[in-house]
Amino acid sequence: MSSDLSASPYERLDMGGADFQPLSPVHFLRRSAYIFRDKTAIAYGARRYSYGEFGARCERLAAALIGAGITPGQTVSVICPNIPEMLELHFAVPMTGAVLNTINTRLDAKTIAGILTHGDSQLLFVDREYADVVEAALELSGRDMRVIGIYDPVVDVGRVIGAMDYDTFLAGAGDVPRFELADEMMAISLSYTSGTTGNPKGVVYSHRGAALNALGNVMALGLTTKSKYLWTLPLFHCNGWTHPWAVTAIGATHVCLRAVDPAEIFRLIAAEGVTHMAAAPVVLSMLIHAPAAVKPKSTQPVPVQVATGGAAPPSKVIDDMESMGFNVIHLYGLTESYGQSLICEMQEEWEGLPLANRAQKMARQGVPHVLAGEFQVVDPDTMKPVPADGTTIGEIMLRGNIVMKGYLDNPDDTARASAGGWFHSGDLAVMHADGYAEVKDRSKDIIISGGENISSLEVEEALYQHPDIMEAAVVARPDEKWGETPCAFITLKPDAAEPTADALTSFCRQHLAGYKVPKHFVFTALPKTQTGKIQKTVLRERAKDVG
Repeated sequence: MSSDLSASPYERLDMGGADFQPLSPVHFLRRSAYIFRDKTAIAYGARRYSYGEFGARCERLAAALIGAGITPGQTVSVICPNIPEMLELHFAVPMTGAVLNTINTRLDAKTIAGILTHGDSQLLFVDREYADVVEAALELSGRDMRVIGIYDPVVDVGRVIGAMDYDTFLAGAGDVPRFELADEMMAISLSYTSGTTGNPKGVVYSHRGAALNALGNVMALGLTTKSKYLWTLPLFHCNGWTHPWAVTAIGATHVCLRAVDPAEIFRLIAAEGVTHMAAAPVVLSMLIHAPAAVKPKSTQPVPVQVATGGAAPPSKVIDDMESMGFNVIHLYGLTESYGQSLICEMQEEWEGLPLANRAQKMARQGVPHVLAGEFQVVDPDTMKPVPADGTTIGEIMLRGNIVMKGYLDNPDDTARASAGGWFHSGDLAVMHADGYAEVKDRSKDIIISGGENISSLEVEEALYQHPDIMEAAVVARPDEKWGETPCAFITLKPDAAEPTADALTSFCRQHLAGYKVPKHFVFTALPKTQTGKIQKTVLRERAKDVG
């Protein structure tokens, strides 16, 4: 006890450490393995692991990593789809104090080489499907890395590479001292927002932030011990929005899915009794437009809760999903905010609205989940909040429990991103009178026509109301008179007839002010990033040649 008698009696309290445990997702698994030891933790085809087995495998994998020389603060990388081994690595690597680096499975060899080098990875786990691209990446990087191959019998593509396979590595675990976390702000994972050439953006998460965002998502998604969560969201993307830790925290069941396929998704929903899933809007669109033969003949007796984010879903997508028996939960976030941090929290009075009107409310980005912290929509030049009038555009800024530790080895970008004590998202939004934010665009995607700001998302929202349009993206096209005008790139629904430009113009005028109506319409497949986001940078270049 402190001998400083000048301190208040509250300050003199001392429990000798008995009143503190560092926050970490590792504790979630240890708890569930103890309490739900016989309950199914992971379902993947014929493979089933109970929580007791899941916990034991992760502890053994952590021991194998320590035995292989991995020490706290080192980086362990993995290139793997949504299979049980990927879930195990999300717990085993943090159990050693090392940092988990999940690499996008769709990246090219050059980008992978850059990530391995910039992150100074010491060990790499590789699923058989990605053997060729990884070997090319290792040759480009010039790194002499130890590689552990993962054999998944579900597929017959690729080959197992590395010093040994995953199961052999796991079986060779010895009796080693367990790492005990002392600092909850210690790094838990490293995720890259883009390629690493020129100006790498390696986003670092802490044990504390991962635990709090996971618990916040338990509440936001309504997860319970009876929940069955289908992995339609890539686990490499923001650590699956921290959902591997969230699902485990509550003792729910992980249903693994190696590749996104609408037919398999609908099958698993029925076969496994799926209650929850998460996906980018592009996956929702795939489900909506899947062939009738693979869709269930009627809606699920209990609606599936589907969280979506990563890009603003048009209200028509929300409308269509709800018509199919899904309840859409709209989330917002970035890699720098542990994935999703804001939620469009449902209000009781919305439930009585017609579906189309309710979908428009639900398309908003919303408010922070209960453990996220603070947010505001401000003028980025003055840092003053914009009026809550639903029209004045500002930038979304975040502060609190779910903001990254920073960009690895990039102090300049870290300082710019956190100027003024707030994380600058780069997303432009309006604030509604009810306190809910609604994203209008990325700052680089705003179209300035004749001095007027045009939200590309607003124009896309109008286009999605057209019965023949499946996907739409609107970008700025240079214009001698107006500076810029909207140019729409459109993918039509299967078997839909191509409408004329005049017909589309007339349709848009029913939903938009005249100056916001696209001056050009291009019918094409839309280019997408590895995580399913439409590549507007590519479309902006194409728009320059549209005549």
